[in-house]
Amino acid sequence: MGLVTVIAAAEEGSRTAFYIVGIVLVIFALLISAIGFTRPQFPGSDGAARGVIGLGALLVLITMATIVIVSS
Repeated sequence: MGLVTVIAAAEEGSRTAFYIVGIVLVIFALLISAIGFTRPQFPGSDGAARGVIGLGALLVLITMATIVIVSS
């Protein structure tokens, strides 16, 4: 399911889009936690760390934007 589909669902007033994006954020957080606990050297470089942080921040921003769109 693409981002356009999620945003289109959000514009209909359904909270489904928020639930989908929220679940994706939770899965991301769980995966990063599991990888971090099992591999102490994760992520291998500064660039990879910035990428993981950027992806996490992007998912949080999308989740926040989705709930704002749905609530209005």
